[in-house]
Amino acid sequence: MDLYARVNILGGRAVRLPKGDIDEAISLDAAPLDRAKGWVDKGADRLHIVDLDAAAYYDHKNRTLVDELISSVDVPVQVAGGVRTEAEAERLIDAGAWRVVMGTAALVDQNLTWDLCRKHPGLIAISLDAVPDGELVIRGWKENSGRYLEEALIEMSSAGAASFLVSEARRDVLDGAPNLDILTQALEAIDEPVIAAGGVRNLEELEQLTKLEAKGKRLGGVVVGREVTEGRFTMDEAAALIAKT
Repeated sequence: MDLYARVNILGGRAVRLPKGDIDEAISLDAAPLDRAKGWVDKGADRLHIVDLDAAAYYDHKNRTLVDELISSVDVPVQVAGGVRTEAEAERLIDAGAWRVVMGTAALVDQNLTWDLCRKHPGLIAISLDAVPDGELVIRGWKENSGRYLEEALIEMSSAGAASFLVSEARRDVLDGAPNLDILTQALEAIDEPVIAAGGVRNLEELEQLTKLEAKGKRLGGVVVGREVTEGRFTMDEAAALIAKT
């Protein structure tokens, strides 16, 4: 299992989002570049960068910063947020992104998803946010899609997606436990790596994720961020726990 560290960028600042709500974004002391380098220094295997301006407001003003961030660290960087066109995906790939993450666009523009996966094998990841009954939500968790986790996983696996980030929408990482049911469902549905993207409250829950298994498969990674910033555990402790599995 790989340890991913999250960097959310809004208006050029690093922020955290209680319950995923961009309207309640809280600025962090560290600038995005410093935060990214700090995560790597603390033991992150990979970085998960989310451009919130591009995702929520169709504004790509952070892209120069994202490009600089990609080139400033020596671990793989995947970038999410506002990837709605082939040109934007390819621009990020050309900038050195290890993977480009599609969210809402993957569900609302299936032709784009298939085209990108075909043209860029191994480089396109899909982010899926589900409510407890498995329905997927889109547009920053504000709209129900009418589509469900298993069908979307199977469809996008067939398209050639490299990996899947799966989380429970509208959960506060510091208050609610990870939804093991949707993660298990994802492991059962596809062969590609499944990354738990919703975070954990403590090391006990992280250990649960390391042991989660379905059809002989385990999670390919976990994304952490706010729980480390808030002092629930350190990256060193997380990395040590994962190394034992």
